[in-house]
Amino acid sequence: MPIYVVDKPLGLTSHDVVGRARRILNTKQVGHTGTLDPLATGVLVLCVGGSTKLVQFMERDSKDYLAFISLGAATPTLDAEGPVTETAFVPELDAQAIEAVLQGFTGPQQQIPPQYSALHVGGVRAYAVARAGGQIELPARSVTLHELKLLGIYGSLSAAPRTFCPAPDGRWNASPVGITIHLPPPLGDFPTLLVWARVGSGTYLRSLARDVGAALGVPAHLSGLIRTRAGRFELSQAAPLEQLGEAAGLPDLSAIDLPILEATPEMALHLRQGKRPTDARVGRFTVLLSGALVAVVDGDGQHLKVVRAWSEEAGESGT
Repeated sequence: MPIYVVDKPLGLTSHDVVGRARRILNTKQVGHTGTLDPLATGVLVLCVGGSTKLVQFMERDSKDYLAFISLGAATPTLDAEGPVTETAFVPELDAQAIEAVLQGFTGPQQQIPPQYSALHVGGVRAYAVARAGGQIELPARSVTLHELKLLGIYGSLSAAPRTFCPAPDGRWNASPVGITIHLPPPLGDFPTLLVWARVGSGTYLRSLARDVGAALGVPAHLSGLIRTRAGRFELSQAAPLEQLGEAAGLPDLSAIDLPILEATPEMALHLRQGKRPTDARVGRFTVLLSGALVAVVDGDGQHLKVVRAWSEEAGESGT
């Protein structure tokens, strides 16, 4: 079954997009590979039908973002949903000092998630407690921020660029021509940093905005966020949600970064029956991967199954 890459519109939750996709594609089997907040836009990968089984292998993919961090104002949600609950004067900003702060957040980190998040604590969602006026002690989580690059400093969000173009190295830069982005209405005229970010799964860019502001000695919030890449898929590949019905789906194999083993008819039959197949080529995958995952393609080149390499000597296998 196909995979679709959608440019999530501003103001919709990821769940909203999945609901609309189910209606457009006339199927209940639709899943996504990484939540985007309502005020974020960009790449949302939808797996349809049998492809939903691949979500578990894709949701840990690294992701790239254009993040707008407005300094001098804090909000309870840590983003532009507001309201502004704290303001402070922002001294003159130095690009080198900001770059140094950003470098301090690269690599493995312990990050405290936002109070307004979908995390379960004691059987309830954190955002449900926050909306009711409460607060939950959210433990810090291990995340990895692979790269953070300052693209610009602007007097306000309104002065920041709206058109971007991808570079050959995967980064995105402001450009006179390219893809036009959409940002939430600004909460005020606050100095704004534009940061390109490549992060591991589970990273909250809202928390990064809060923490960058704290490192600079001022309150801050995430005033805009665009996901430019999720795993193998780029924003330039994404279709507008309203055009999903006319979009061409992508094959399963385009979504996962795994070694591929083409199954013989006998091996494919055994896999479909849940049996442990015998194949002379499996040994080299065992040596190479030591129990890691392998994508096995059925004889027709379409049906995909992900299995673990196994060892005949140890008598181990897995699917």
